[in-house]
Amino acid sequence: MLSVSHAVTGAFIAAKLPHPALYVPLILASHYLEDWIPHWDVGTGLSNGTRKRSTAFILEIFDLAIALGLVYLFWQAGQSELNLHVWAGTFLSLVPDFMEAPRNFLRWEPRFLHKINQFHGFFHHSIPDFLLGLAPQIVLLIIVGWLI
Repeated sequence: MLSVSHAVTGAFIAAKLPHPALYVPLILASHYLEDWIPHWDVGTGLSNGTRKRSTAFILEIFDLAIALGLVYLFWQAGQSELNLHVWAGTFLSLVPDFMEAPRNFLRWEPRFLHKINQFHGFFHHSIPDFLLGLAPQIVLLIIVGWLI
């Protein structure tokens, strides 16, 4: 899934649950469950060579900017104090993808990340169809927006 989908989900879970002991495992589980749904993301095509790493990197920066902007808009705008739980949930929701970044963008995978990335890969189901792959993410964002 795109970072925006993961980030909004993580922020939502952290905003709704009162303690990190509750929201941390749920946010991590949500990442893998979301990746299990067939989807399109900026990394689609990296492994088979149909997308350049430079293109994926630029798209990912754009994706992260939108993700942070939506989290700010939904949970932080108009607030005088920083909501650390929401931002921690946002960051945590992206950790599995951050752990894949060295492999995806630098073609280097530290040994300690190999098994974790294999686990992530087991759940990850990206599809090349842009519109069909965005549909579940748009539905997810609408549902979260409605539940806020």
